[in-house]
Amino acid sequence: MEPCVKNNVKAARRSKEEKKVLKKQIKGSHTLLKHEGISTAQQPTKSLVVVNGGLGNGVSREDLRAALTEMGEVEVLLMPPHKPYAFVTYRSEENARKAQVHLNGQNLPCGGNSVTLYLSFVNSVAQQEEASVPLPDGLVLVEEFVSPEEEAVLLAAVDWSSSNDDVTAQKALKHRRVKHYGFEFRYDNNNVDKDAPLPSGLPEECLPVLDRCVRSGHIDVMPDQLTVNQYESGQGIPPHVDTHSAFEDTILSLSLGAKTVMEFRHPDGRVVAVVLPGRSLLVMKGESRHLWTHGITPRKFDMVPACDPQSPARTTPGLGTHSNLTLSKRGTRTSFTFRKIRHEPCRCGFPSACDSQGAPSAPAPSPPSPPALPCCRADAARLEEEYVHRVYDAIASHFSSTRHSPWPRVCHFLSSLPAGSVLADVGCGNGKYLGVNPDMIAVGCDRSGALVQICAEKGFGAFVSDALSVPLRTASCDACISIAVIHHFSTRERRLAAVRELVRLLKPGGRALIYVWAFEQEHNKQKSKYLKDRNEENHGKQSPAKNTSEDSQEAHRKSSTQTNSHVEHGHKPVDSMRDVSKATDGKLRVHTNRTAFDTQDLLVPWHLKEGNKRGEEESGDSGKRDKTKSRNTSSNSCSVSGLSPKTAPSAGFGSNMSTGLGLDTSDATPNADSKPSPSGDSTQTSSSAFLKSESGNSPAPVFHRYYHVFQQGELERLCALVAGVKVQSSYHDQGNWCVILEKD
Repeated sequence: MEPCVKNNVKAARRSKEEKKVLKKQIKGSHTLLKHEGISTAQQPTKSLVVVNGGLGNGVSREDLRAALTEMGEVEVLLMPPHKPYAFVTYRSEENARKAQVHLNGQNLPCGGNSVTLYLSFVNSVAQQEEASVPLPDGLVLVEEFVSPEEEAVLLAAVDWSSSNDDVTAQKALKHRRVKHYGFEFRYDNNNVDKDAPLPSGLPEECLPVLDRCVRSGHIDVMPDQLTVNQYESGQGIPPHVDTHSAFEDTILSLSLGAKTVMEFRHPDGRVVAVVLPGRSLLVMKGESRHLWTHGITPRKFDMVPACDPQSPARTTPGLGTHSNLTLSKRGTRTSFTFRKIRHEPCRCGFPSACDSQGAPSAPAPSPPSPPALPCCRADAARLEEEYVHRVYDAIASHFSSTRHSPWPRVCHFLSSLPAGSVLADVGCGNGKYLGVNPDMIAVGCDRSGALVQICAEKGFGAFVSDALSVPLRTASCDACISIAVIHHFSTRERRLAAVRELVRLLKPGGRALIYVWAFEQEHNKQKSKYLKDRNEENHGKQSPAKNTSEDSQEAHRKSSTQTNSHVEHGHKPVDSMRDVSKATDGKLRVHTNRTAFDTQDLLVPWHLKEGNKRGEEESGDSGKRDKTKSRNTSSNSCSVSGLSPKTAPSAGFGSNMSTGLGLDTSDATPNADSKPSPSGDSTQTSSSAFLKSESGNSPAPVFHRYYHVFQQGELERLCALVAGVKVQSSYHDQGNWCVILEKD
């Protein structure tokens, strides 16, 4: 080929690539305007919006700044929490123009992956004032409490190679390593045997540190129990409260090695994320120790304040409002948790969480004191927090590993949406429906931060939100789906509010698809797959590789309680006029998996099992897990065109699945590569879980999830109470009642 012809071909190719970049840049600008209210400028300015260059895409401040500073001096770099974009202001307009020319459409390596950046000029960058989030009452963080030399001595004092379990009660748990000194914390009953101290007391290397704690007033008495936990990257611990009857008021937690983020949650829903640097001491007293749960979301990266020498250090940042954030890769962290054994009943001021004053000290297969049906809004919120939110925080990774195949009729609904439609999946779980129709703009939200992070790892746009208050603009969506979510709300008023919130999001003419678990698991003389699987199991057969009962596992994940679920029902025909709405004694009953329902409000067990026995949580999906894993874990397709998470671009405006669509995700918590640990940091877990030891010779944990199963016609009647919407169609689909709504 002649040189001139080659040059013409290259020019044509460049022109085609440039057009592609321009097209995606324009699309990103339109999405920003539509969903975030951010207008791009036609003329060059000193400021740029960097689409796909946000923390929500897994881009760290350091990686982005390094690329931007190659173009010139950067004055301001703003990276809003959980958003898929960032703002940069250069010292000169010339530098900004250079960045726009050379970085637009370029790939930026980040964390082993890469994202494609699209840059557009903006007239100004509004820097929001950072609001400090107060710590829970009684919580104190002391940075650099021990020196690097003391840290090395303490770490060396723990001999992980030792097999003398009688001395240190060493345990090789599935999600971390643990040693106990002084007294062993028993995971089978979430308590200690106070009459059976271990042969060896606390390591003598700890004594100088503890003396300093006493002298500094962090604790009044010398601790006599120590639990050492070692977490690798991607590991964590579910939210829990240390057992009141086992330990005195003050708890000391010394963090050694890598930093991490610990989340504190109040029963009323407040969340405070606290960065725990290496060599720091966390002191929990009073309310923070007795009432707030604390836990670590299992993930490989944390969102933390960036090290900026021009700004003061923030030991307790409000991560949701902080703009000077970056991503921190987790490493190995070892925690030394010191406590004093309690020999008298606890008389704290928090009886609702105190096992000495009637609250359950350890979850059991059937809770020793099953919760009552809520009688007010506060009761409902507490019930859902305990028996939905906390459960899915604990089982998120395991739950996701069982959710592979989208349901055909949901796929049909999604594939019927016109190209360019905006979809909100409220209660998206692990995002298995977000990639079904690549021609639409899909965004998901879920109450579980761990599941939202799994969505992000698949390249989907998702954020943490309560289904009762979704931070999307009114009338911003062409369609919404709520699959196995609303049955997790514990009162009729809250279920109605969830439907109203879906309708609020819809544009006029928009449609919503709702699935809820059905009381009637046998319909038109056909048993649901959930019941059929029970019959096959009784004959020693494995369930077929087909996922049908939404409630089976899927239902357990979402709601204000937005989390994931799996349900189990076997069902005999029931007279539809029979009043089964409430248990006769006012207490919730624990359902026997794959049996007929005899009440509408109940607790459904989730069995967290190890290895390939992945939680036979009694859903109609149990049999397909191993058979289909190799086929389905990398595909989100049904009979319609789907987008494989493995091939999907990083979540952002350059892909078919835009992220950050008008979202206020200050509460979002990216999560997890590894399965959350079902047992506590030598602690008490929520009463929704029966925490049996993770050691090989003990049963697996059993968690209990709240459900309200719907009777025939109930969902339609509920939707009829919402103004401005009509029921377009309704049907029964493999153990679920379903409606399609259309907004006037």
